[in-house]
Amino acid sequence: MDAITLLKNDHRKVEKIFSDIEKGNGNRKQLFTELATELTVHAEIEEQLFYPAAKDAEPTRDLVLESYEEHKQVKMVLSDLEQADMNTDTWLAGLKVLMEDVQHHVGEEEKELFPKVKSKVLSKEQLDDLGQRMEAMKIERLAASKRR
Repeated sequence: MDAITLLKNDHRKVEKIFSDIEKGNGNRKQLFTELATELTVHAEIEEQLFYPAAKDAEPTRDLVLESYEEHKQVKMVLSDLEQADMNTDTWLAGLKVLMEDVQHHVGEEEKELFPKVKSKVLSKEQLDDLGQRMEAMKIERLAASKRR
């Protein structure tokens, strides 16, 4: 699977978890734990593998730098939510902010960054190779999170 397909699949999975939490489908604590894990692992593979591959190219440099900053924001809100009482309106408001931040970030990646990476920065072979490395890292990180 190429790198962009892997990242888009992650985006869809996170959107589904947000939707399930909002609709009250399933156990909120369990869903939020899954959401936090998915977002954390996704950010790690982007920051350690995908962004460095695109950071030094002129067409994507500014978008990648902005993405790093957006990750910082998402991590701060996520951390606040992990510490807060899930049964409050304040927690739900924080979740809404997190969801909006993630939606904004996903939109920029899918509409701006990914098309530029695909057309101007990395070849199909490079995207395939990067995708394999990202998938291996993701499997490793998800397995490590389950052992905690």
